[in-house]
Amino acid sequence: MIRKYVKKPVVIEAVRFNDWDNIDDIIDFCGIDNILITENNEVYLKTLEGNMRVNNGDYVIKGIKGEFYPCKPDIFEVTYR
Repeated sequence: MIRKYVKKPVVIEAVRFNDWDNIDDIIDFCGIDNILITENNEVYLKTLEGNMRVNNGDYVIKGIKGEFYPCKPDIFEVTYR
């Protein structure tokens, strides 16, 4: 039988990545151990699913268990207020 469920409201913390203008804020938010910066100046987050690239404009979200992950702006805008 198919049932419908409603997602519980959850308050999250997030920082938007602004193409190196606020990299210090991202490092402070996530901790240096959770970030990888490549020699090509690409930024990756160490997530539960593996390393995920953070692109300009992405939100970096702190999950309910303290994990970090990137979120595309369009998804963020329809999911959070």
